[in-house]
Amino acid sequence: MMIKEEEIKDRLMSSNPDFRRLVEEHHLYEGKLTELLNRHHMTEQDHLEEIQLKKKKLHLKDQMNAMIQQARSEMTHQHT
Repeated sequence: MMIKEEEIKDRLMSSNPDFRRLVEEHHLYEGKLTELLNRHHMTEQDHLEEIQLKKKKLHLKDQMNAMIQQARSEMTHQHT
């Protein structure tokens, strides 16, 4: 039986403070990126910040995905 990713995320959000922190940071960077991209005129510094925010978001996403995969593996072994 394949466990749905949303179910795993919900469990991690409720039980894992590290996962919650990663999600909160990801949302924070997403908000900053949206605010940056909504500007009428972006400076060179804005473009550099955009790149940095995207890299930070991607790094957080990779960490979250690793935690999701770990949790999926653990949950699958518990069900067998």
